[in-house]
Amino acid sequence: MKPSTLGDLRGTVWMERAGRSVKDELRGNLVALLNEGLPVFPGVVGYEESVIPQIVNAILSRHNWILLGLRGQAKTRILRQLIDLLDDEIPVIADSELNDDPFRPVSAEGRHIVADLGDATPISWLSKSARYVEKLATPDVTVADIIGDIDPIKAAKLGIRLGDERSMHFGLLPRANRGVFAMNELPDLSGKVQVALFNIMQEGDIQIKGYPIRLPLDVMLVFSANPEDYTARGKIITPLKDRIGSEVRTHYPNTVEEGMMITRQEAWTERDLPVKIPTFVAEIIEEVAFQAREDSRVDKHSGVSQRLPISLMENVVSNAERRALLLGEQFPITRTVDLYAGLSAVTGKLELEYEGELKGGEAVARDIVRRAIGQAFTRRSVDLHVAEIIDYFEADHSLKVPERLKTDQLPELFIQVPGLLEAAGHLAEGQHPTDIAVAAEFILEGLYARKQVARSEERGYTAVEADLTQTSQRRRWN
Repeated sequence: MKPSTLGDLRGTVWMERAGRSVKDELRGNLVALLNEGLPVFPGVVGYEESVIPQIVNAILSRHNWILLGLRGQAKTRILRQLIDLLDDEIPVIADSELNDDPFRPVSAEGRHIVADLGDATPISWLSKSARYVEKLATPDVTVADIIGDIDPIKAAKLGIRLGDERSMHFGLLPRANRGVFAMNELPDLSGKVQVALFNIMQEGDIQIKGYPIRLPLDVMLVFSANPEDYTARGKIITPLKDRIGSEVRTHYPNTVEEGMMITRQEAWTERDLPVKIPTFVAEIIEEVAFQAREDSRVDKHSGVSQRLPISLMENVVSNAERRALLLGEQFPITRTVDLYAGLSAVTGKLELEYEGELKGGEAVARDIVRRAIGQAFTRRSVDLHVAEIIDYFEADHSLKVPERLKTDQLPELFIQVPGLLEAAGHLAEGQHPTDIAVAAEFILEGLYARKQVARSEERGYTAVEADLTQTSQRRRWN
C-alpha cells in the first residue's frame, strides 16, 4: 500500500530521493535504458544516427533544449515521448498547486501545510502523464498564461496583501513543477513572454505586477521552432536563445525507404475489407513527398510535411476500398491511378510560391504525382522491354480503361497491347489477375509519366505527338 501521509513516506526511497531534480530523474532513467540496450524513442524512424544521439546528449547534460525543424518532422512526437523517461509516479503534497515535494516544498502554500500538519500532511501520487505540460505558442499568449498573475479575489479570501505569494494564480509553467514543460513554436511568443521565460530559467524569480517572487521551480524546459524563425533576424530574443542548452536539428527522411517505413507505421490502412498495397504504389506515395520538397513551385521555408504521404496513403487505400464496395471486388488492391484520386491529401499540404499559385494547387499536385510515378517506374524499368508497347500506340492504337471495370478484369483488356502483360509479369508481386493488372497499369502510367505515351480523358492511352525531342528521348530510354 502506498504511503498516504508524510510520516508514512519517511524511511522510504522517496526520502532518499528528496531534492532529486527532474533533470536528474530523466537522466537516471535514460542511463538505465541505454545500459539495457532499449530504444530511447521507439517508433521514431530515421533519426537513429542523427537526431536521437543529440537529444540523448542534451538529457545527459541536464540541459533545457530545443528541436529546430520544419513541419511534420516528428518534433511534437519526440517531446511527448519524454513522458516515458519519467518515473511512473511521484509523491506530492495533496492539493498543492505546484506539485510540491513533501520533503522540500517550494510554494508558500506547501510550506504552510507542512508547518501546520507535520507528519500528518496528506500525500497524493502524481502519474508521469500528468507531469508533462504542453503549450502551443501564439502571439496572444500572455505572461499570466505562462507564469501567473495576481488574483485579488484570492488575496481577499485569504486576508493577505497582494504582494504575498499566496495571492498569485499560477500559470502553466509553475504548474509543471517537477515535470516537463514543452513549448511548441517558441518564436511565436511575444517578446515580453520570452523575457519572463529566460528570467525564470536563469534566476528562478519573476515579477508579477511589480512584485518580485522567488520560484525555485524544478522543471525541464523543451521547445520546438522553425529554423527560419530561430535566428537573429527571426522572432527569438537573444537572451532566451542563449539560455537554451542544446539545439537539435530535425530533418525529413533521408531516403524513400525510411519514408515508407514511417508512412507504413503511421497510416491507417487496416480496413474491414483488407486492401493490398503493392510495394511500387507505396514507393510512389513516398516519392510524391520527395518530389514536392524539390519542386521550385513549393515553398522551401514551409517544407513538405511527412503527413503528406501518410494522408495520401490513407486516401489511396480508401479509393481502392470504395472501388471494391461499388463493384463488388473480393480482392481490393491499390492501383497507380488511385494516386490521382487522392490529390486532396496533397494540395492541402503544399505551400506554393508565386509560380505555383499561378498554375493552381491541383495542377501542381497532379504534376508532382506524375513525376513521382515516373521516378518509381524508371527505377524498375531498367531491364524491362517496353518498345513493343510504345510501338502499339504509335501505330495509331488507343486504350481506354473503363472506370467501372473490376481490377481482375483488366488483363482481358490489356491483352490487346502486345508485350504489356508479359512486362507486367516481371513487375507483379503475385500471379493473381489483380496483381498482373495493377503492374500493367503501372507500366502504362510510367510510360505516360515519362512522356513515351499520352493519356486523355476521351481516348485513354494514345501515342505521343511526334517531335524530334520525344523521338530522341524514346531512343535513349529504350
